Amino acid sequence: MKLSTERLELIVLSSQQLKLLAENLSDLEKELDCHYAAEPLEGIFLQIVKGQIEPTAKNEVNCAFHSFWLILRKSDRTVIGSADFKDVPDKDGKTEIGYGLGKEFEHHGYMTETVRAMCKWALAQDSVKHIIAETERGNAPSQRILQRCGFTLARQKKSLWWEL
Repeated sequence: MKLSTERLELIVLSSQQLKLLAENLSDLEKELDCHYAAEPLEGIFLQIVKGQIEPTAKNEVNCAFHSFWLILRKSDRTVIGSADFKDVPDKDGKTEIGYGLGKEFEHHGYMTETVRAMCKWALAQDSVKHIIAETERGNAPSQRILQRCGFTLARQKKSLWWEL
């Protein structure tokens, strides 16, 4: 599945593509005709990607809620970041969104464009009533993205929780 915005193409990875992202990036780049320049595939981020392979494979029908969405800049087919819904909506219709960009692509409005498109798509699904997001207290840029996309602060604990 793909979404298109003015400057971006958002591609939901199949379980096979997700496995390539984690284990053989050059093959994924060839398959998608792109160049990966987003956040490094290492540490906790790589563990999260690997952790989504099995749930995505078990539920390809709902893979948009299990897999990662690559964010490609249309102008040069560069993968500048990724985003995901962390699971299918719960019984109350709530799902959580997460996202990240390569450092050199921050502060250009790409993530605001991405979050708006993904939230618009998600809220058009019958099973989704609300989208939530968590930010660290000191992550003002991420908080501004959520605010620009219509999220409001719902809870303050160790981190901040936002809801749309």
